[in-house]
Amino acid sequence: MSSKKTQSKAKGSNTLHPETRALHDGWHPDKPGAPIVPSWDPSSVFRHPDHGLSGDSWSYSRLANPNRDQLEKTLTSLESGADALVFASGMAAVQAMFHILSPGDHVLLPDDLYHGVRNLINDQYERWGLTFDFVDMTRPDEVGRAATDRTRMLWMETPSNPMLKITDIMALSKLARENGWISVVDNTWTTPAVQRPLELGADIALYSTTKYLGGHSDVLGGALVLRKPDQIPGGDNENTPAGRLRTLQRQAGAVPSPFDCWLMLRSLKTLFVRIRTQTVSAQRIAEKLTGHADVEKVYYPGLQDHPGHQIAGAQMDLPGAMISFQVTGDDETALRAVSASRLIIPATSLGGVESTWEHRKTSEYEGTATPGNLIRLSVGLEHPEDIWNDIEQSLKRCRLR
Repeated sequence: MSSKKTQSKAKGSNTLHPETRALHDGWHPDKPGAPIVPSWDPSSVFRHPDHGLSGDSWSYSRLANPNRDQLEKTLTSLESGADALVFASGMAAVQAMFHILSPGDHVLLPDDLYHGVRNLINDQYERWGLTFDFVDMTRPDEVGRAATDRTRMLWMETPSNPMLKITDIMALSKLARENGWISVVDNTWTTPAVQRPLELGADIALYSTTKYLGGHSDVLGGALVLRKPDQIPGGDNENTPAGRLRTLQRQAGAVPSPFDCWLMLRSLKTLFVRIRTQTVSAQRIAEKLTGHADVEKVYYPGLQDHPGHQIAGAQMDLPGAMISFQVTGDDETALRAVSASRLIIPATSLGGVESTWEHRKTSEYEGTATPGNLIRLSVGLEHPEDIWNDIEQSLKRCRLR
Protein backbone atom coordinates (compact mmCIF):
# COMPACT_ATOMS: atom_id res chain seq x y z
CA MET A 1 0.00 0.00 0.00
CA SER A 2 1.76 3.16 -1.15
CA SER A 3 -0.92 5.73 -1.91
CA LYS A 4 -3.66 7.30 0.16
CA LYS A 5 -5.96 6.81 -2.82
CA THR A 6 -6.32 3.17 -1.78
CA GLN A 7 -8.45 4.25 1.21
CA SER A 8 -12.14 3.45 0.85
CA LYS A 9 -15.50 3.89 2.48
CA ALA A 10 -19.06 2.73 1.91
CA LYS A 11 -20.89 4.35 -0.99
CA GLY A 12 -23.26 7.09 0.09
CA SER A 13 -21.78 7.09 3.58
CA ASN A 14 -22.77 10.71 4.17
CA THR A 15 -26.40 9.61 4.37
CA LEU A 16 -25.76 6.77 6.82
CA HIS A 17 -26.37 6.85 10.55
CA PRO A 18 -23.28 7.29 12.77
CA GLU A 19 -23.54 3.72 14.09
CA THR A 20 -23.08 2.54 10.51
CA ARG A 21 -20.36 5.05 9.68
CA ALA A 22 -18.36 3.81 12.69
CA LEU A 23 -18.09 0.45 10.93
CA HIS A 24 -17.52 1.56 7.35
CA ASP A 25 -16.05 5.05 6.96
CA GLY A 26 -12.48 4.26 7.95
CA TRP A 27 -12.40 1.05 5.95
CA HIS A 28 -14.90 -0.64 3.66
CA PRO A 29 -13.96 -3.58 1.39
CA ASP A 30 -15.08 -2.40 -2.05
CA LYS A 31 -13.20 -4.85 -4.26
CA PRO A 32 -13.56 -8.64 -4.64
CA GLY A 33 -11.14 -10.37 -2.32
CA ALA A 34 -10.62 -7.30 -0.13
CA PRO A 35 -10.35 -8.13 3.59
CA ILE A 36 -13.30 -7.12 5.77
CA VAL A 37 -10.85 -6.18 8.51
CA PRO A 38 -8.27 -3.60 7.38
CA SER A 39 -4.64 -4.63 7.34
CA TRP A 40 -2.21 -3.50 9.97
CA ASP A 41 0.66 -1.67 8.26
CA PRO A 42 3.65 -1.69 10.65
CA SER A 43 6.12 -0.13 8.20
CA SER A 44 7.73 3.12 9.33
CA VAL A 45 8.78 4.07 5.77
CA PHE A 46 7.19 3.80 2.33
CA ARG A 47 8.63 3.73 -1.19
CA HIS A 48 8.30 7.01 -3.05
CA PRO A 49 6.15 6.98 -6.19
CA ASP A 50 7.89 7.48 -9.53
CA HIS A 51 6.43 10.96 -9.96
CA GLY A 52 7.79 12.08 -6.58
CA LEU A 53 6.09 12.78 -3.27
CA SER A 54 2.69 14.44 -3.17
CA GLY A 55 -0.27 14.80 -0.82
CA ASP A 56 -1.52 11.43 -2.06
CA SER A 57 1.61 9.56 -0.91
CA TRP A 58 2.80 8.08 2.35
CA SER A 59 6.51 8.46 3.01
CA TYR A 60 7.29 8.28 6.74
CA SER A 61 5.01 7.00 9.48
CA ARG A 62 5.47 9.96 11.82
CA LEU A 63 3.92 12.15 9.12
CA ALA A 64 1.08 9.79 8.17
CA ASN A 65 0.36 6.13 7.66
CA PRO A 66 -2.57 4.04 6.41
CA ASN A 67 -3.95 3.06 9.82
CA ARG A 68 -3.75 6.60 11.16
CA ASP A 69 -5.54 7.95 8.09
CA GLN A 70 -8.29 5.36 8.53
CA LEU A 71 -8.78 6.31 12.19
CA GLU A 72 -8.77 10.05 11.53
CA LYS A 73 -11.29 9.62 8.73
CA THR A 74 -13.65 7.66 11.00
CA LEU A 75 -13.43 10.15 13.88
CA THR A 76 -14.06 13.05 11.48
CA SER A 77 -17.18 11.31 10.23
CA LEU A 78 -18.54 10.46 13.69
CA GLU A 79 -18.21 14.07 14.85
CA SER A 80 -19.56 15.56 11.60
CA GLY A 81 -16.29 17.44 11.46
CA ALA A 82 -13.93 18.58 8.73
CA ASP A 83 -10.70 16.99 9.94
CA ALA A 84 -9.24 14.96 12.81
CA LEU A 85 -5.78 14.52 14.27
CA VAL A 86 -4.81 11.61 16.50
CA PHE A 87 -2.05 11.56 19.12
CA ALA A 88 -0.17 9.13 21.33
CA SER A 89 -2.26 10.05 24.39
CA GLY A 90 -5.02 12.37 25.50
CA MET A 91 -2.46 14.59 27.21
CA ALA A 92 -0.49 14.88 23.96
CA ALA A 93 -3.67 16.23 22.35
CA VAL A 94 -4.09 18.66 25.27
CA GLN A 95 -0.48 19.80 24.89
CA ALA A 96 -0.99 20.39 21.17
CA MET A 97 -3.92 22.69 21.92
CA PHE A 98 -1.95 24.81 24.40
CA HIS A 99 1.08 24.82 22.13
CA ILE A 100 -0.65 26.67 19.31
CA LEU A 101 -0.99 29.64 21.68
CA SER A 102 1.70 32.20 22.47
CA PRO A 103 3.30 33.24 25.77
CA GLY A 104 1.09 35.84 27.40
CA ASP A 105 -2.13 34.42 25.94
CA HIS A 106 -4.97 33.74 28.38
CA VAL A 107 -7.11 30.59 28.65
CA LEU A 108 -10.43 30.14 30.46
CA LEU A 109 -10.88 26.68 31.99
CA PRO A 110 -13.54 25.01 34.18
CA ASP A 111 -13.04 25.02 37.94
CA ASP A 112 -13.81 21.29 37.96
CA LEU A 113 -11.23 19.98 35.51
CA TYR A 114 -9.40 16.73 34.85
CA HIS A 115 -6.43 16.88 37.22
CA GLY A 116 -3.92 15.92 34.51
CA VAL A 117 -4.70 19.12 32.59
CA ARG A 118 -4.38 21.20 35.76
CA ASN A 119 -1.03 19.57 36.57
CA LEU A 120 0.24 20.23 33.05
CA ILE A 121 -0.72 23.88 33.39
CA ASN A 122 0.91 24.30 36.80
CA ASP A 123 4.08 22.40 35.96
CA GLN A 124 4.69 23.47 32.37
CA TYR A 125 2.59 26.23 30.89
CA GLU A 126 2.66 28.80 33.68
CA ARG A 127 6.45 28.62 33.43
CA TRP A 128 6.12 28.84 29.64
CA GLY A 129 4.13 32.08 29.91
CA LEU A 130 0.48 31.19 29.35
CA THR A 131 -2.05 32.62 31.83
CA PHE A 132 -5.17 30.86 33.07
CA ASP A 133 -8.35 31.42 35.03
CA PHE A 134 -10.54 28.65 36.41
CA VAL A 135 -14.23 29.50 36.20
CA ASP A 136 -17.55 27.86 37.05
CA MET A 137 -18.57 27.02 33.49
CA THR A 138 -22.17 26.43 34.58
CA ARG A 139 -22.42 30.24 34.90
CA PRO A 140 -21.84 31.89 31.49
CA ASP A 141 -21.89 35.37 33.07
CA GLU A 142 -18.88 34.44 35.22
CA VAL A 143 -17.07 33.20 32.14
CA GLY A 144 -17.54 36.54 30.43
CA ARG A 145 -16.35 38.47 33.48
CA ALA A 146 -13.18 36.37 33.77
CA ALA A 147 -12.06 37.12 30.20
CA THR A 148 -9.24 39.54 29.44
CA ASP A 149 -8.02 41.27 26.29
CA ARG A 150 -5.49 38.40 25.94
CA THR A 151 -8.07 35.60 26.17
CA ARG A 152 -7.58 33.28 23.20
CA MET A 153 -9.18 29.98 24.23
CA LEU A 154 -12.27 28.77 26.10
CA TRP A 155 -11.92 25.22 27.45
CA MET A 156 -14.99 23.18 28.36
CA GLU A 157 -15.30 19.75 29.96
CA THR A 158 -18.84 18.45 30.23
CA PRO A 159 -19.75 16.38 32.16
CA SER A 160 -16.81 17.49 34.27
CA ASN A 161 -14.34 15.20 36.00
CA PRO A 162 -15.11 14.20 38.73
CA MET A 163 -18.14 16.28 39.83
CA LEU A 164 -20.18 15.84 36.61
CA LYS A 165 -20.99 19.52 36.20
CA ILE A 166 -22.82 20.29 32.96
CA THR A 167 -21.76 23.17 30.72
CA ASP A 168 -24.05 24.66 28.07
CA ILE A 169 -21.85 24.04 25.02
CA MET A 170 -24.02 25.99 22.61
CA ALA A 171 -24.17 29.11 24.81
CA LEU A 172 -20.44 29.19 25.61
CA SER A 173 -19.40 28.36 22.03
CA LYS A 174 -21.48 31.33 20.91
CA LEU A 175 -19.74 33.51 23.50
CA ALA A 176 -16.35 32.31 22.24
CA ARG A 177 -17.28 32.95 18.61
CA GLU A 178 -18.44 36.50 19.40
CA ASN A 179 -15.10 37.24 21.09
CA GLY A 180 -12.81 35.48 18.63
CA TRP A 181 -11.73 32.75 21.07
CA ILE A 182 -11.07 29.14 20.11
CA SER A 183 -13.66 26.91 21.81
CA VAL A 184 -12.51 23.44 22.88
CA VAL A 185 -14.68 20.73 24.46
CA ASP A 186 -13.13 17.74 26.22
CA ASN A 187 -15.69 15.14 25.15
CA THR A 188 -13.86 12.12 26.60
CA TRP A 189 -16.63 11.06 28.98
CA THR A 190 -19.39 11.11 26.39
CA THR A 191 -17.98 10.48 22.86
CA PRO A 192 -20.00 11.08 19.67
CA ALA A 193 -22.36 8.30 20.79
CA VAL A 194 -23.72 10.68 23.45
CA GLN A 195 -22.73 14.26 22.62
CA ARG A 196 -21.34 15.98 19.52
CA PRO A 197 -19.82 19.36 20.48
CA LEU A 198 -19.08 20.43 16.91
CA GLU A 199 -22.77 20.24 16.05
CA LEU A 200 -23.39 22.54 19.03
CA GLY A 201 -20.97 25.17 17.72
CA ALA A 202 -17.65 24.27 19.33
CA ASP A 203 -14.51 24.57 17.22
CA ILE A 204 -12.69 21.48 18.47
CA ALA A 205 -13.66 18.26 20.26
CA LEU A 206 -10.84 16.76 22.32
CA TYR A 207 -10.50 13.15 23.45
CA SER A 208 -8.45 10.82 25.48
CA THR A 209 -9.27 7.95 23.14
CA THR A 210 -7.82 5.65 25.81
CA LYS A 211 -11.19 5.80 27.55
CA TYR A 212 -14.57 5.07 25.91
CA LEU A 213 -13.43 5.32 22.29
CA GLY A 214 -10.86 2.58 22.94
CA GLY A 215 -13.15 0.93 25.46
CA HIS A 216 -11.07 -2.14 26.28
CA SER A 217 -8.31 -0.74 28.52
CA ASP A 218 -5.66 -1.89 26.05
CA VAL A 219 -4.66 1.13 23.95
CA LEU A 220 -3.45 4.65 24.72
CA GLY A 221 -4.37 7.59 22.51
CA GLY A 222 -5.77 11.07 22.04
CA ALA A 223 -7.59 12.99 19.33
CA LEU A 224 -8.69 16.43 18.18
CA VAL A 225 -11.63 16.77 15.78
CA LEU A 226 -12.09 20.11 14.02
CA ARG A 227 -15.44 21.54 12.99
CA LYS A 228 -14.31 23.62 10.02
CA PRO A 229 -10.79 25.01 9.82
CA ASP A 230 -12.04 28.22 8.20
CA GLN A 231 -14.39 28.75 11.16
CA ILE A 232 -11.68 28.45 13.80
CA PRO A 233 -10.58 31.97 14.75
CA GLY A 234 -7.66 32.81 12.48
CA GLY A 235 -8.62 30.99 9.28
CA ASP A 236 -7.41 27.77 7.66
CA ASN A 237 -3.86 28.20 6.37
CA GLU A 238 -0.71 26.77 7.92
CA ASN A 239 -0.20 29.84 10.11
CA THR A 240 -3.61 29.54 11.80
CA PRO A 241 -4.70 27.23 14.64
CA ALA A 242 -5.90 24.44 12.33
CA GLY A 243 -2.75 24.49 10.25
CA ARG A 244 -0.48 24.75 13.30
CA LEU A 245 -2.13 21.73 14.89
CA ARG A 246 -1.40 19.55 11.87
CA THR A 247 2.17 20.86 11.64
CA LEU A 248 2.70 20.30 15.37
CA GLN A 249 1.36 16.74 15.17
CA ARG A 250 3.80 15.85 12.40
CA GLN A 251 6.83 17.75 13.71
CA ALA A 252 6.60 16.93 17.43
CA GLY A 253 5.93 13.25 16.77
CA ALA A 254 3.56 12.46 19.65
CA VAL A 255 1.58 10.17 17.38
CA PRO A 256 0.06 6.71 17.92
CA SER A 257 1.64 3.65 16.40
CA PRO A 258 -0.05 1.99 13.40
CA PHE A 259 -1.10 -0.90 15.64
CA ASP A 260 -2.64 1.45 18.23
CA CYS A 261 -4.63 3.08 15.40
CA TRP A 262 -5.71 -0.35 14.18
CA LEU A 263 -6.87 -1.30 17.69
CA MET A 264 -8.75 1.98 18.06
CA LEU A 265 -10.51 1.55 14.72
CA ARG A 266 -11.56 -1.95 15.81
CA SER A 267 -12.97 -0.57 19.07
CA LEU A 268 -15.01 2.15 17.36
CA LYS A 269 -17.09 -0.53 15.67
CA THR A 270 -18.75 -1.37 18.99
CA LEU A 271 -18.79 2.15 20.47
CA PHE A 272 -22.51 2.80 20.23
CA VAL A 273 -23.69 -0.56 21.56
CA ARG A 274 -21.16 -0.45 24.41
CA ILE A 275 -22.07 3.02 25.62
CA ARG A 276 -25.82 2.49 25.30
CA THR A 277 -25.66 -0.67 27.37
CA GLN A 278 -23.37 0.92 29.96
CA THR A 279 -25.64 3.97 30.22
CA VAL A 280 -28.75 1.90 30.88
CA SER A 281 -26.92 0.20 33.73
CA ALA A 282 -25.52 3.49 35.05
CA GLN A 283 -28.99 5.03 35.23
CA ARG A 284 -30.29 2.11 37.27
CA ILE A 285 -27.31 2.18 39.61
CA ALA A 286 -27.47 5.97 40.10
CA GLU A 287 -31.14 5.68 41.05
CA LYS A 288 -30.35 2.93 43.56
CA LEU A 289 -27.53 4.96 45.08
CA THR A 290 -29.88 7.89 45.61
CA GLY A 291 -31.36 7.62 49.07
CA HIS A 292 -29.09 4.74 50.13
CA ALA A 293 -28.28 4.97 53.84
CA ASP A 294 -24.53 4.84 53.21
CA VAL A 295 -24.53 7.42 50.40
CA GLU A 296 -24.47 11.13 51.12
CA LYS A 297 -24.82 12.51 47.57
CA VAL A 298 -24.95 11.26 43.97
CA TYR A 299 -23.69 13.13 40.89
CA TYR A 300 -25.27 11.87 37.66
CA PRO A 301 -26.92 14.02 34.96
CA GLY A 302 -29.60 11.39 34.37
CA LEU A 303 -31.12 12.13 37.78
CA GLN A 304 -33.97 14.65 37.88
CA ASP A 305 -32.41 16.59 40.77
CA HIS A 306 -29.03 17.06 39.08
CA PRO A 307 -28.47 20.84 38.60
CA GLY A 308 -27.53 20.30 34.95
CA HIS A 309 -30.24 17.77 34.14
CA GLN A 310 -32.16 20.05 31.77
CA ILE A 311 -29.11 21.21 29.79
CA ALA A 312 -27.78 17.65 29.65
CA GLY A 313 -31.08 16.50 28.22
CA ALA A 314 -30.86 19.12 25.49
CA GLN A 315 -27.28 18.45 24.37
CA MET A 316 -26.70 14.80 25.29
CA ASP A 317 -28.50 11.84 23.71
CA LEU A 318 -27.87 9.83 26.89
CA PRO A 319 -26.66 10.72 30.41
CA GLY A 320 -23.53 8.58 30.06
CA ALA A 321 -22.00 5.81 32.15
CA MET A 322 -19.96 7.78 34.71
CA ILE A 323 -21.23 8.27 38.27
CA SER A 324 -19.62 10.03 41.21
CA PHE A 325 -21.01 9.67 44.72
CA GLN A 326 -20.05 10.60 48.24
CA VAL A 327 -20.28 7.95 50.90
CA THR A 328 -21.50 8.74 54.39
CA GLY A 329 -18.20 9.21 56.18
CA ASP A 330 -14.70 10.49 55.50
CA ASP A 331 -11.71 9.70 53.27
CA GLU A 332 -11.00 6.45 55.09
CA THR A 333 -14.60 5.32 54.69
CA ALA A 334 -14.45 5.83 50.93
CA LEU A 335 -11.08 4.09 50.68
CA ARG A 336 -12.38 1.09 52.62
CA ALA A 337 -15.47 0.86 50.40
CA VAL A 338 -13.40 0.86 47.20
CA SER A 339 -11.03 -1.76 48.62
CA ALA A 340 -13.91 -4.02 49.68
CA SER A 341 -15.18 -4.72 46.15
CA ARG A 342 -15.14 -8.21 44.74
CA LEU A 343 -16.22 -7.48 41.16
CA ILE A 344 -15.61 -3.78 40.50
CA ILE A 345 -11.91 -3.19 39.93
CA PRO A 346 -10.22 -0.44 41.98
CA ALA A 347 -8.37 1.44 39.23
CA THR A 348 -7.74 4.81 37.66
CA SER A 349 -8.95 5.57 34.13
CA LEU A 350 -12.45 4.79 32.91
CA GLY A 351 -14.59 3.80 29.96
CA GLY A 352 -13.55 0.16 29.69
CA VAL A 353 -15.87 -2.82 29.38
CA GLU A 354 -15.06 -3.75 32.99
CA SER A 355 -16.51 -1.64 35.82
CA THR A 356 -13.87 0.30 37.74
CA TRP A 357 -13.98 2.75 40.63
CA GLU A 358 -11.58 4.77 42.68
CA HIS A 359 -11.21 7.06 45.66
CA ARG A 360 -10.81 10.06 43.40
CA LYS A 361 -8.96 12.39 45.80
CA THR A 362 -6.08 9.91 46.08
CA SER A 363 -5.46 10.19 42.32
CA GLU A 364 -5.50 13.97 42.14
CA TYR A 365 -3.15 16.83 42.92
CA GLU A 366 -2.31 18.19 46.35
CA GLY A 367 -4.92 20.69 47.49
CA THR A 368 -7.67 19.32 45.25
CA ALA A 369 -11.21 20.49 45.98
CA THR A 370 -12.60 17.00 45.31
CA PRO A 371 -14.41 15.78 48.45
CA GLY A 372 -12.44 13.18 50.39
CA ASN A 373 -15.43 10.84 50.61
CA LEU A 374 -16.08 10.83 46.85
CA ILE A 375 -15.94 7.65 44.75
CA ARG A 376 -15.86 7.83 40.95
CA LEU A 377 -17.49 4.86 39.25
CA SER A 378 -17.13 3.83 35.60
CA VAL A 379 -19.98 1.42 34.84
CA GLY A 380 -18.96 -1.48 32.60
CA LEU A 381 -20.78 -4.18 30.67
CA GLU A 382 -21.41 -6.57 33.55
CA HIS A 383 -25.05 -7.22 34.42
CA PRO A 384 -26.29 -4.18 36.37
CA GLU A 385 -27.56 -6.32 39.24
CA ASP A 386 -24.12 -7.85 39.67
CA ILE A 387 -22.55 -4.39 39.73
CA TRP A 388 -25.12 -3.16 42.22
CA ASN A 389 -24.75 -6.19 44.49
CA ASP A 390 -21.02 -5.56 44.65
CA ILE A 391 -21.53 -1.89 45.51
CA GLU A 392 -23.99 -2.81 48.23
CA GLN A 393 -21.79 -5.47 49.81
CA SER A 394 -18.80 -3.10 49.67
CA LEU A 395 -20.71 -0.39 51.48
CA LYS A 396 -22.00 -2.90 54.01
CA ARG A 397 -18.58 -4.40 54.73
CA CYS A 398 -17.18 -0.91 55.11
CA ARG A 399 -19.92 0.00 57.60
CA LEU A 400 -19.36 -3.13 59.69
CA ARG A 401 -15.62 -2.60 60.13
